[in-house]
Amino acid sequence: MGGFHIGDALFQLFFLAFIVLIIFLIVSLFRANSSRTNQLNRIEKKIDEISHRMKNDND
Repeated sequence: MGGFHIGDALFQLFFLAFIVLIIFLIVSLFRANSSRTNQLNRIEKKIDEISHRMKNDND
């Protein structure tokens, strides 16, 4: 009974792929969050510049 079983190998490969998928999703989530934060910072800077220009034009 101590031989190689294809079912055991498939089971281990499935869970290895599952763990790799979870790690990939976590990394993707952090990268997307970082990218979104950078984009929001750029938009906020542009809005501040436009607001400052409008304030100076009205004075």
